[in-house]
Amino acid sequence: MATKATVYKASVQVSDMDRHHYQGYDLTLALHPSETEERMMVRLAAFALLADEKEGDEQLSFTKGISTEEEPDLWQKNFSDEILLWVELGQPDEKRLRKACGRAQQVVVVNYNDKSDIWWEQNRGKNSRFHNLRVLQFPEHQVLELAKICARSMQLNVTIQDGEMWVSGELGECALTPSWRGEQ
Repeated sequence: MATKATVYKASVQVSDMDRHHYQGYDLTLALHPSETEERMMVRLAAFALLADEKEGDEQLSFTKGISTEEEPDLWQKNFSDEILLWVELGQPDEKRLRKACGRAQQVVVVNYNDKSDIWWEQNRGKNSRFHNLRVLQFPEHQVLELAKICARSMQLNVTIQDGEMWVSGELGECALTPSWRGEQ
């Protein structure tokens, strides 16, 4: 019998002073049996960093992600079901990126471990041909700190200012310094 996903609930208050976005979100996240809490928390951090003021069906949302090939980890669609933003975690191969960049207006790949540096160096040239692709990097040691505040039910405050993220909850707090690879 297959192991089922573990459900996590997160109430997240986002205060993004860089983009003037202030909103609360009640989120349900499914931790797939093959997924780590670190990866799930990176999904949550990426959501906080990329969410905007859209509501309902046009809001950035979690997908089936790791359990399906047809969907990214997060996406934002419009009312016509066009994909505005495709967010993929990890180090996707060229075929997956080509598919994502062909289907979505914008694609963001989120790297979150030290192995990502090798992927970035090997794929930098190939990835530059995708004009709607950006690569976001979270330092691995900060992701490990972020995972320490993970709980099945979380109330988190995320503050973003000058490119820095501060995440605090009942189990502690951590700072993240996400950076866009290849951008000054």
